[in-house]
Amino acid sequence: MSGSAAREPVPKAVGPVPSGTDDAGITSGDLARQLGISPSTLRSWDQRYRLGPARRQEGRHRRWTPQDVAMVREMCRLTSEGVPPAEAARIARRRESAPDAAGVRAAAPAAAQPDTTASEESGLPHGAARRECRGLARAAVRLDSDALDRQLEAFVRHHGVVAAWERLMMPTLHAVGRKWETAGDRYVEVEHLLSWHVSTALRSAPLLHGSPPMPGRDGSPVLLACVPGEQHTLPLEALHAALRRLGHPVRMLGAALPAEALVAAVRRTGPDHVVLWSQTRSQANVPLALYLQQEAWGIKGARRHTTLVLAGPGWRGARPAVAGSLQPAGLREALALLSPGAAPV
Repeated sequence: MSGSAAREPVPKAVGPVPSGTDDAGITSGDLARQLGISPSTLRSWDQRYRLGPARRQEGRHRRWTPQDVAMVREMCRLTSEGVPPAEAARIARRRESAPDAAGVRAAAPAAAQPDTTASEESGLPHGAARRECRGLARAAVRLDSDALDRQLEAFVRHHGVVAAWERLMMPTLHAVGRKWETAGDRYVEVEHLLSWHVSTALRSAPLLHGSPPMPGRDGSPVLLACVPGEQHTLPLEALHAALRRLGHPVRMLGAALPAEALVAAVRRTGPDHVVLWSQTRSQANVPLALYLQQEAWGIKGARRHTTLVLAGPGWRGARPAVAGSLQPAGLREALALLSPGAAPV
């Protein structure tokens, strides 16, 4: 522990401001820890948008009253929903000065216009990403689980699984991943938290969508699995959620499935399709893919074979080696191959 960390004041609970007490409230460091932002972000918001404590004393730590805290919490909520910081600050100040004003909270998201700036406190390179991506990244950087759940669930409910994956989840995951690659270990916890909440939203997607899932179909299932050693399951989870929405029989076998276990599952279920995911070329297991193509089941004289779907960037260049396999470029194309003619979900 550094010397500066050891000298930080002991955190105090946020509570009512005692009358006549000059040092009522909490310090900037305590507030920053509560909200999951840095003290420098608090200072920046104060300097740029006048979101500082109402009472100040020369030569003493700034103290944030419960009213000040409520204003900054509102700023965090709005920016985590993708509202640009300047607009969010105006709304937060207006709410603080007139907390009973009707419709301010409801109007906040509509007041924002998409911009092309990076997230102010996270520095994630969003470019021209959607407002929702910026908001989701801000919530992830703050480790704000409640905001992540709200935003992911709302997007899935209103736009469906495919749009949520293509327009919100995948772009934000890529942005956080790029930031982690350039910032050492600083953003590992952010990436892990975001991945967990994305996975939770995908598994809940059939229940979140506004309309009920289509009736279940009869027939052989689709098997989804990662190649041995592969831990990246989120793209398969998105495909699983979309197939379930279509009522398609599907079995998710998950990460790093041993080859013998996958072969056993194929023999037991007789799937029409096996989807094998590989994130990196070093993990792509061409001998396993060839073996699965040759595997047959059923009564003698009417043997059946599975159709192999090689998904993920790791299989690029493997088409000549695994002739006859399908290699979709993304979620939408994979759904078109597995459920021809199905409407987007």
